Amino acid sequence: MTRLLRTTAAALAALLIAGPALAAPVALRADVSDADGRVTLDDLFEGAGGAGGVLVANRTGPTVVLDARSVQVMAARAGLQWDNPQGFRRIVVRGGGAAPAAGSASAPRGNVEVLAWARSIGTGEIVQPQDLVWTKVAAAPSDAPQDAEQLIGLAAKRPLREGSVAAARDVTAPLVIKAGETVTVTWSDGYVSLTMQGKALKTAALGDTLNIQNTVSKKVIEAVATGPGQAATGPQAQRLKAAGAQFATR
Repeated sequence: MTRLLRTTAAALAALLIAGPALAAPVALRADVSDADGRVTLDDLFEGAGGAGGVLVANRTGPTVVLDARSVQVMAARAGLQWDNPQGFRRIVVRGGGAAPAAGSASAPRGNVEVLAWARSIGTGEIVQPQDLVWTKVAAAPSDAPQDAEQLIGLAAKRPLREGSVAAARDVTAPLVIKAGETVTVTWSDGYVSLTMQGKALKTAALGDTLNIQNTVSKKVIEAVATGPGQAATGPQAQRLKAAGAQFATR
């Protein structure tokens, strides 16, 4: 009986060790698209092999946005290993199989594919994945984004019309502080942190510098907006400004 248990344990260990080696490494295609509305692993990955026919999603519109982590899990279940070295959070799958237009310093001419607004968006609204579609136009603006990730999570600077071509100048970091609202200001040197309440003297987006009035002393201080109703001052604010205040907005 003991010998049988040892043999079984050894077999299980061998399977556990060999399991990961059975996964076939794959790479995400440069042009992620499908031709029939059925998005499969073969549409997403090069080298999907026999697992290529596994259905990932159905595309009912010009594009479908997939969660990269969910795709990674589905690929693993099908025996494919995708390490996502680029760190993608979303994968935008387009219909038709045509590659998007390459970026250019000047407006390209001809039948080019660009991102467009799928609906009308009001000023200050946050761009969602479903708000963008790929479309073909005769000419694209010089700041036409080549990836939906460049727009998703940002706020509209002005009203955006459904069907119009998306441009980087259409969006900005989302506003997190409104003029006149009470803000929690943090002073930190990495070892000691102090907080105070103050009144924002102007509206600010994530990473913007603004003046805040101390509600007790009435003294005005300069701070950097770090989140909804939150700002930093002192050494922390200086570090953020020196680094260009590059906050993650999505």
